[in-house]
Amino acid sequence: MRHKQFGWLSLLGLSLVLASCSKDDDGMMEMSSSSTITIENVLDSRPLVESGTFKNNGGSPLIMPGESISIQLYAGKGQAVSFATMYGWSNDLFFAPANPGIKLYKDDGTPIEGDVSNQIKLWDNGTRINQMPGATVMHPGTPESSVKDITEVNSADEQGNTYAPASSLLKASLHYEGNSQFTLTIENTSGNTANPTPFSPGVWTVSYIAGGDLLNPNPLYESGKPTANGLTNIAEMGDNTMFADYIKSQTGIFTPLSPVLVVIYNGIENPIYKVGEKDQGKGLKKLAQMGDATELAAYLRTVNGVKDVYVLPASNSTVLLPKIGGQAGNKVSQELNVKSGDRLAIATMYGLSNDWYFASKGNGVDALQKGDISTTIGLFDNGTAINQFPGASITQFNLAGVPLPEDKNIEEVPNPNAFTMLPTIPNIIKVTIE
Repeated sequence: MRHKQFGWLSLLGLSLVLASCSKDDDGMMEMSSSSTITIENVLDSRPLVESGTFKNNGGSPLIMPGESISIQLYAGKGQAVSFATMYGWSNDLFFAPANPGIKLYKDDGTPIEGDVSNQIKLWDNGTRINQMPGATVMHPGTPESSVKDITEVNSADEQGNTYAPASSLLKASLHYEGNSQFTLTIENTSGNTANPTPFSPGVWTVSYIAGGDLLNPNPLYESGKPTANGLTNIAEMGDNTMFADYIKSQTGIFTPLSPVLVVIYNGIENPIYKVGEKDQGKGLKKLAQMGDATELAAYLRTVNGVKDVYVLPASNSTVLLPKIGGQAGNKVSQELNVKSGDRLAIATMYGLSNDWYFASKGNGVDALQKGDISTTIGLFDNGTAINQFPGASITQFNLAGVPLPEDKNIEEVPNPNAFTMLPTIPNIIKVTIE
């Protein structure tokens, strides 16, 4: 962070008023003002970037032997898709991939395609005593004397009932559609085994990844721990309603904000950007794609009419993280010295995007203005990188990707956009001047 130090004169009893005045071209004394700008990431974030439900779209919601369903999803390197569906002719068994889910890219970033059934497991929910699997199983069956931990069923359950490998009962396959989008197909292949069974309606999820780690590596269940959040309703009854409500509550927006650029200027228009024009190659591209404001800040310091330029990183994390659980989001502050006619503008990257950035709309704000100015901030597409699903992309810089170039004019990001629905901007970034 680069600070500009102000030397306030106080020698020989000069008054505070004189120390905060400057002389204009007409020889008049012009009052200056000291204030503080604070920018805060106030997003109430969620750990899951995508989630949904699935069922057979025919006359019955059950996925019978020989039938299949498909799920469309977006993902970046390191992300995984998980799902859960009931082994229908059981008391409380369910299919799900081993955590954190089905891997979608190789280590070199190549999309994974084809049969991934070897990652599917059969699990015992631990809430019902298992009967011999088949069409005559009684539902819901006899409850366990106390709820047991979720355990993998490998060849046989605790009561000695035997099962074919999960990968022979349920076939999972991936197809890459391009632009970070996959199709996951779940096919019921149990018909020619010793364990024919329908599959129930189910749920699926993709977790955000930040700093190389998944925010929720166990989104649906955890082996060795009790069932929770509505999974029992799937495992015992094939009812995905309660679990769907839970994962919906865990799905939404997560993004950091890059170190914030703050500019004070006078007698010129907003020097950061202009809607309807292309990026001028002065450093905004690096801010919008990488969250790096240093090049743009260096350029702005050479612009006539620009008085002060600041780049404000968060003290502990550099980027401004959102609210996570009960923890408040990060914020940064800067003391300003401004006078009549000065304007103020900011810019900061929507971290989990290809080239979106928050910035002051139009010609910024009167730098003497006080209070909450969050409604003066917009979200803009820099037009220099092809957009992909925010937070689920193979080409986003902050997800270890390389943005794909495009050459378009800067424009405001619509909401909803082609990928998702964002909260209102004041519910993501809060800007105040006091």
